[in-house]
Amino acid sequence: MNLRPYIEKFARRLEEVEAALSDPKVFDNPAKSQELSREYARLKEQAEVGGRYLKTVDELAQHTEFLKTEPADSELAQMAREENTHLEAEEHRLARQVQMGLAPPDPTDSRNTIIEIRAGAGGSESALFAADLFRMYTRYAEGRGWKIEHMDSSPSDLGGFKEVIFGVTGSDVFKRLKYESGVHRVQRVPATEAQGRIHTSTATVAVLPEAQEVDIEIRPEDLEINVCRASGKGGQCVNTTDSAVQIIYKPTGMIVRCADERSQQKNKVRAMTVLRSRLLEAKIAEENAKYAARRKEQVGTGERNERIRTYNFPQSRVSDHRIELTLYNLPRFMEGDLDCILEPLMANDLENRLAEVKL
Repeated sequence: MNLRPYIEKFARRLEEVEAALSDPKVFDNPAKSQELSREYARLKEQAEVGGRYLKTVDELAQHTEFLKTEPADSELAQMAREENTHLEAEEHRLARQVQMGLAPPDPTDSRNTIIEIRAGAGGSESALFAADLFRMYTRYAEGRGWKIEHMDSSPSDLGGFKEVIFGVTGSDVFKRLKYESGVHRVQRVPATEAQGRIHTSTATVAVLPEAQEVDIEIRPEDLEINVCRASGKGGQCVNTTDSAVQIIYKPTGMIVRCADERSQQKNKVRAMTVLRSRLLEAKIAEENAKYAARRKEQVGTGERNERIRTYNFPQSRVSDHRIELTLYNLPRFMEGDLDCILEPLMANDLENRLAEVKL
């Protein structure tokens, strides 16, 4: 594949965006300036990768020509062949990066993320599994230097969570975690099972890109905001002030509740953040549905009725059903070592998106 025309296209577009950003008037529109700034950063990286790729291709061609005239058993020929092996690997790696830039970028990839985990089938065991998933994502975020912000939770009477909602802030959070949306199934022996029988339970994970005010327009008259006293852990003040906030979005009946902060205002801000993100997810899902016929195997859409992964504790097995990948490292996976599955999911998603690009 001749990638040179695409690299030259990156360079031309980079100049156009750079010229647009040099005009002070562009900053009169914050949304437009942010969009151009993100595009500039992406194009600059692609242009740099493209430059290294073209340089590697030229060096490889020079070495190949040299080997045509040099005696095969000479020391120089041996050195050239060794260098060619390295250059071929580098060319393949850089070509892949250039191809990644050809796939349409997801504008939400750079967003911070809200994750909602809910217990599903399986009673108290599903609530315990929801807590295990929360811990797993927390460990993964810590390993990547991301920040976790607890938003709301409903503890189960026997331990775990009926529901837990939290935010994740950092670099490329949604880009990596969006593949976690869906139904997660666990197979294990519950602590309360005297006869050692394996139970199957589920939990649902929703991964939402954090919405910005420019993404979703919410009219004040469409909101019903109620305050009440929070319940649960949180110190002496938690049950003595009306700090919990519940927002009902009237057009759809969607309900959002936030009670983790003692400040009513902070809870309202967090609840609005969750509401915007849920509405943005619905908007994105509607757009994705238009392309479902063309993308038969779509990764990361967050369909709630799809069982995406199984965690089998007796066999120490974790299986991702979307890419038919099975690994036997469940203890490490539950400790937050998720990249062994997230990386193949990202690669598979790239393959699907590149299939839509006419190269």
